[in-house]
Amino acid sequence: MDSQAVVQEQIESTAIIRLTRPDKLNALSPEMMATVSDLFSSFRQRPELRAIILTGSGDKAFCSGTDIAEIAEDRERRAREISERGQALCNLIENCSVPVIAAINGIAAGGGCELALACHLRLAADSAQFSLPETKLGVLPAYGGTQRLAREIGEARALEIMLTGRTVGAGEALQLGLVNRVTSGAKLLNEATALAHEIAQLAPLAIRACLQAVIEGQSLPLDEGLALETKLFSSLFETSDVREGTRAFLEKRKPVFKGA
Repeated sequence: MDSQAVVQEQIESTAIIRLTRPDKLNALSPEMMATVSDLFSSFRQRPELRAIILTGSGDKAFCSGTDIAEIAEDRERRAREISERGQALCNLIENCSVPVIAAINGIAAGGGCELALACHLRLAADSAQFSLPETKLGVLPAYGGTQRLAREIGEARALEIMLTGRTVGAGEALQLGLVNRVTSGAKLLNEATALAHEIAQLAPLAIRACLQAVIEGQSLPLDEGLALETKLFSSLFETSDVREGTRAFLEKRKPVFKGA
């Protein structure tokens, strides 16, 4: 595999991860998945980061999913490993301590759609297409798609997409709540970068607490989720950022957050 199939760069406090395998519509190989996993694991040691953008190269595909040629002959034990590896990667993305923005520049199919679902925010080019077509291959989405899609858009709508394997265009994805915004392909990365910059101006510890409250809270009963919210809220009052934020508000000036 081309060692440049995953490229990472940084613009100010934003890391950009680009899947760069355009001849295969950015299909995921095991090596690519390992590289992206390693990157997300390494982000824990980079406190200067305020946001991450995940996107694909070219204007045809964000990610067309798992490279079918590499799994066509797999059997049950190997298939279990593939599912667990894909789920582990998506869990890393979802549990990242800074916001992860998917800039979906084209086809997001199968595992590619599941990668996008693991991101906290999703921006789509008007040419973007979403699908979970695994039932057409005799299998089911196994990188977390059966769980995350239903949580995002509701059980009935998610089941329709999975049971028919149909493709959802960018406009319908926006109506369903699958994406936050739709823009032109030419403006997509600029929009994602601007959104990352907007988030970066806010208190990073508060952003992290919001992510934790929402993501962990989804799996908790309401009373436990509310208790988690209270715990995180009160813990922030031990930080200098809270004092800076409240003082700046009273002094009618822009706050300068330190992440401490």
